Amino acid sequence: MRRRLAAVGILVLAIAGFMALKATRPAAPPVEARERIWRIAAEAVQPRAARPTLTLYGRIEAPDQVRAAAPVSARVLELRVRDGDRVEGGAVLARLDPRDLQPRVAQARAEVERERVRARSDRAALEQERALLALAEAKVARFEKLKEARFSAEAAYDQAREELARVRVSLAQREQAVAEQPARLAQAQARLAEAERDAQRGEVRAPFAARIGKVEVAAGDQLQPGQTLFVLYPAGALYLRARVPAGYAEELRAALAAGEVLQAHAEFGSTRLNARLERIAGEADARGVDVLLRLADSSAVPVGAFVNAVLERPLVEGVLSLPFTALHGGERLYRVVDGRLQGLRVQRVGERREGDAVRLLVRAELPSGALVMTTHLPNAIDGLAVEVVGGTVPLATAGAAAVPAR
Repeated sequence: MRRRLAAVGILVLAIAGFMALKATRPAAPPVEARERIWRIAAEAVQPRAARPTLTLYGRIEAPDQVRAAAPVSARVLELRVRDGDRVEGGAVLARLDPRDLQPRVAQARAEVERERVRARSDRAALEQERALLALAEAKVARFEKLKEARFSAEAAYDQAREELARVRVSLAQREQAVAEQPARLAQAQARLAEAERDAQRGEVRAPFAARIGKVEVAAGDQLQPGQTLFVLYPAGALYLRARVPAGYAEELRAALAAGEVLQAHAEFGSTRLNARLERIAGEADARGVDVLLRLADSSAVPVGAFVNAVLERPLVEGVLSLPFTALHGGERLYRVVDGRLQGLRVQRVGERREGDAVRLLVRAELPSGALVMTTHLPNAIDGLAVEVVGGTVPLATAGAAAVPAR
């Protein structure tokens, strides 16, 4: 009994102690509800005129590329250029063996002289045949009178008439040969001119100041007519052929028609190349339309090189330049007004490279100096409380960097 009473007493003392401690504990401070404030970066915008840009990828071409070919079958006697050499207009690039060219010239000259001798002979023979015709006609007349007077046989008269017919045929052929003589002489002279032209082409010269693209023969090679010796192109007339989306083609075409100069710059390794848009192709396909940009200085780039370029589009008024992190959902910006976000829709105009960064150009109904959030907040909504702390937050770390203020 005593053990039971002791246990009950201990339990009562424990409950009394707990109640005493609970009654004497300090009061908890009241809970205060606070709104989250997100730290962001922002920029003051200023509407201005700017040129959007297009990034192009293309290949260097030479529209006036020339393939120097052998005029006749000949052997290469000497070759004076190599791939990539620069030459002045009129410079000798290669020489063909004259022993393969001069015999054709001599043969053509002999044909011209033969035609002249033949012409003199035909004219002299024509006079003789006309005299023979007169004699044959007189002979026929005499035999005809003798036949009528019955002093000559019929066979003799027929023989005289046959001789007259042969003389007339021979005379007609001679007259035809004399009439054709100017044409035969002109034909022979044309062959001579062709042979002399080919002989002059035995020294292959540069038609203009050029750069040698590729040499396809070597000294001692036997060439066939029309075989290519080398390829050359004007050193100062290189173009970048690139493709732009079809939606931009009409805009660029209208700018060219209005006389607007659209500049571009390209990168080839560490070299910067300046260019300008000169013309647009007349055909398009599913990938877009080809444009041709003429390089201002093509000395540092070879034909066939692939380069990337940035082309300026026509000037656009009243646009805002912002980093891509300012755009939400493809068409929405957030303006900061009294510490809270205010969303508005925008129209994308394009993009523009400024220094090493590419910035977005948009149209929006914003006053000059308005503050626009440039931090990309995935949970951005109208009315969200924010604090501008400066600095642009990269897109990849926006979710981690834009944290609520404590």
